[in-house]
Amino acid sequence: MSIDLKYGVPTVCLHTSMFLTVTKSVVRMNGAPQMRQVYLPHPVMGKTHEEIKAYVFGISPVSGKSVMQEVVEGLTQPLNEQDRKGLTFARTTPRLCEPATEEALQQQFLDNNWTDKLPVVLPTLERVAAMLKHTSRKPDDVVGHHAATHFREEWECTVEQVAVNAVMAGARPEYFPVILAIASTGASARGSSTSSMAGMVVVNGPIRKQIAMNAGTGAMGPYNQANATIGRAFGLLSQNLQGGSVPGDTFMGSMGNALAYASPTFAENEERSPWEPLHVQRGFKADQSVVSVFIGMRHMAFTLGLRHAHWRDHLRNLMRGMDPNESPTFLLDPIAARLFQDVGGLKTKKDLINWICENGRMPAGEYWDYQLIQNYQYPRATFGEEPLASKLKAKPDEMIPMWTPEQVNVVVVGGETNGYWRIAGARLAASACVDDWR
Repeated sequence: MSIDLKYGVPTVCLHTSMFLTVTKSVVRMNGAPQMRQVYLPHPVMGKTHEEIKAYVFGISPVSGKSVMQEVVEGLTQPLNEQDRKGLTFARTTPRLCEPATEEALQQQFLDNNWTDKLPVVLPTLERVAAMLKHTSRKPDDVVGHHAATHFREEWECTVEQVAVNAVMAGARPEYFPVILAIASTGASARGSSTSSMAGMVVVNGPIRKQIAMNAGTGAMGPYNQANATIGRAFGLLSQNLQGGSVPGDTFMGSMGNALAYASPTFAENEERSPWEPLHVQRGFKADQSVVSVFIGMRHMAFTLGLRHAHWRDHLRNLMRGMDPNESPTFLLDPIAARLFQDVGGLKTKKDLINWICENGRMPAGEYWDYQLIQNYQYPRATFGEEPLASKLKAKPDEMIPMWTPEQVNVVVVGGETNGYWRIAGARLAASACVDDWR
């Protein structure tokens, strides 16, 4: 769209037929002119060069016309006046629903895709007002901007709109500043990647104790009201304040992700950690309350403890199980964190991160053959971006690092019932100070 609309160069977008609805949605949500779009059969993954060539020189399954003829027409025929007017769409929903029974309202919220398909707490004026009392911000103050993908326009959200979603999630009013801080990051728990992402939130600082968040036993599970409802609020505000999250339209995660129900949200166990907490590592003061929002969260690898003889091999195996396009976030029970010090000799968090980057390696040929690396890292490497450009110059059998220190994060969480630990494929999108939203 940018090439066509911003630079005035006629452009044809090629898609597979599976993405008919979502590509039309992207155009609609951006209010763009009728884009020239041509559709090929789906899928292309795993097909031979001959099969792909047959797609290109064959018939479109959507229009029934020759694919190449449509491409030629799209590049040579000017837009008509109707095309140039662009598209419009409703960007808001009514502030109030008509009075109805609770059952009818629950059904209305469900039918309009305002829920995560579970029952919600109905956001009455009284409940929203109670939520708003826990921030000094005005109801119409802008909190942030959200979009399902980079290709859709960002939607603006207000304090009151965030409060509505917080009520729906079952959050207590005292949790509201934390939820506002999460919303202010602009990160989405309902990203539309076909890889089926989820969000994750780590909370640091005094707010953890003030609202009784769990950092110990069961912190990442359904055992604490603050953890559970703040995470659910993150998911609901993401889908409702970014223009929806509807499979096949504004959500294209092929498999879906059960972690998206709760957007795992928990406090870091700062008191039992041998290292500085995440927010201090991110440049905040220890006495500040901070949320750190992660996106991606496609999977986790886990193991127990560190064995004296082969812990290095075990850790390398776990890291090799990660897709190198992901950013690894290490989630360590305090026992495991101390084992990295005592058994591994990695005294500081920086020591651990440097070890991970030095030992998380694979042959360059294998690295560049990963599909997501081809999709997202290879183009950047060809434009000379470092360190990717140097990796691209490596010989196929040369061992190259999978990650840089900036991509790796370490969080201590758990109740010390045992030394389990995990590696989550989750990228830290942004951190925000909760104190700014009280």
